[in-house]
Amino acid sequence: MSSLDPAVASRLTRTADGLVPAIVQDVESRDVLMLAWMDDEALHRTLTTGRGTYWSRSRGEYWVKGETSGNVQHVREVRLDCDGDTLLVLVDQHGGACHTGDRTCFDADRLR
Repeated sequence: MSSLDPAVASRLTRTADGLVPAIVQDVESRDVLMLAWMDDEALHRTLTTGRGTYWSRSRGEYWVKGETSGNVQHVREVRLDCDGDTLLVLVDQHGGACHTGDRTCFDADRLR
């Protein structure tokens, strides 16, 4: 059971797995850094600790960005889109946001 505020939880539109996509953006540069997934508990932890906390679909566990890499995200703001099905997480990113060590997960391939 999550400790997420029921007023917030009631506004979320989740996938069948109970997840909401979280787009992570640098608060200063506005660069899109990464896409991750949150459930109610990950969102609660993010809101209460100020650290980007996500649900790993591949590992089936919570992870705090930077906990092992040192590339920490300090969360400045979390926004919910108009449909309640996507979160925007504005962060101060210290070090690379991508698991490859790159600043962003979106600088490797341009399709057009």
